[in-house]
Amino acid sequence: MQALRRLLPPLRRMRRLMAPASAADALKWLKEGNARFVSGEQRFEPKNARVLELAQGQNPYAVVLGCSDSRVPVETIFDADPGHIFVVRVAGNFLNADNLGSIEYGVAVLKSKLILVLGHTKCGAVTAAVDSAKDGIAQPGHIQNLVTAIMPAAEATRHVPGDWLANAVNENVRRNVLAMTAESTVIAGAVESRGVEVAGAVYYIHTGIVHFR
Repeated sequence: MQALRRLLPPLRRMRRLMAPASAADALKWLKEGNARFVSGEQRFEPKNARVLELAQGQNPYAVVLGCSDSRVPVETIFDADPGHIFVVRVAGNFLNADNLGSIEYGVAVLKSKLILVLGHTKCGAVTAAVDSAKDGIAQPGHIQNLVTAIMPAAEATRHVPGDWLANAVNENVRRNVLAMTAESTVIAGAVESRGVEVAGAVYYIHTGIVHFR
């Protein structure tokens, strides 16, 4: 145990203790981490250096509602260590009762300062919703539940100029940002009393850049 403790880099210990003081700082950390990821200047450390630290508990500074797409590994694209981001994932990055409960836990119990709804370009779930709106294409099994949840964003962008899929991805993020406080008194209360913020972003899979809304 003592040997493992000695593996903890002093700078990393400081970073673990020096949590961002506000939602604005948390958002700044995510932006800086994505910039390091895009530039190829990630901060690496042996994973066993975090084992002892994380065994004592977690203190994530942000909650991210992201897509299940394997091309969007949330901690990686923000160059974040384990324990820094509380990640909730579902294909199409939309809210439902179960993942809303997980997000509420991150805010109410873990005291995360920021909630980020993270969509991404070329999203398969949003593509399926656009295809359904366009041609009435249905998906097998429970996959259709994903389409149904995202369909309002697809319908809302049907006549918007530009690329329908890209517009639907952005609209889906926008709607779920608004739904966070509209559907959760826990989150709305945290925003009102503790300065928690809800933000949206889209990850561009061909560049690695996260564009914040």
